[in-house]
Amino acid sequence: MKLDQIAKRFRIDKPETFKLATHDPADTAGLSIDKGDAKDLLQEGIERLSDLQEKLYADNRWSVLIVLQAMDAAGKDSLIEHVMSGVNPQGVQVFSFKQPSQEELDHTFLWRIAKSVPERGRIGIFNRSHYEEVLAVRVHPEYLKAQRLPDKPNGKDIWHQRFDDIRGFEKHLARNGTLILKFFLNVSRNEQRKRFLDRIDEPAKRWKFSIGDVTERALWPKYMDAYEDAIRETSTPEAPWYVIPADHKWFSRLVVAAAIADAMEGLKLEFPKVEGAALAELEKARKLLTEERDQ
Repeated sequence: MKLDQIAKRFRIDKPETFKLATHDPADTAGLSIDKGDAKDLLQEGIERLSDLQEKLYADNRWSVLIVLQAMDAAGKDSLIEHVMSGVNPQGVQVFSFKQPSQEELDHTFLWRIAKSVPERGRIGIFNRSHYEEVLAVRVHPEYLKAQRLPDKPNGKDIWHQRFDDIRGFEKHLARNGTLILKFFLNVSRNEQRKRFLDRIDEPAKRWKFSIGDVTERALWPKYMDAYEDAIRETSTPEAPWYVIPADHKWFSRLVVAAAIADAMEGLKLEFPKVEGAALAELEKARKLLTEERDQ
């Protein structure tokens, strides 16, 4: 089975029946390969993305927005590093959304997101995103107090309102030429524990660890409920979610690279054609350069 077909298996096309519990974080779709083969396959995917990114920039009609969401230690940072390693850095923008600033809190929750949407011809990567507003904020409703909403949030209504806002925002982007791909890196609780212990045991990785990570880990069931609800409510034809098994980093990287490349190929990107007067100018330039003597 081709990687493109494997990637499609993890796209949530029927969100109304989505259940996170039915998605195995250790799934590898039957692929059994060694690290060398995985590295070679990823390199092929990187080269494919590099070619598509060049066309995207030259075509200048579309932009690509990649949303990455996950629990801590699921591999978001390393995925960006490995999958996008061969793409021209001038054509890629990465934004990490952390705790909002006071200025950001003085605006709607989508304000800082809208400012960071990639322009035409570029790939934008959101390392965490507007979805934190229906994930972390939902698990920690006390965060809403800092947003000073004019009406007191009423139970589940605030989340349904935000799902509606997100769907509308993403539909608007899609209608205006932004290809949106959203990936939830689905790591298991046991694998997260192993990776946390690795961070603690390896001096070069200790800076990544915070005791707050353990505190959030205790809220795992609430986060899983929030993710399931968010994916069910916001996976749309214009902005689909992919639930990517993340217990094996080599597999998640291969699948994400394949999903992005397959979707970008669907845009039918082309290099601009040089015709008419512009072509005549090129021929004139060729003649002048050909006749020019070596200095």
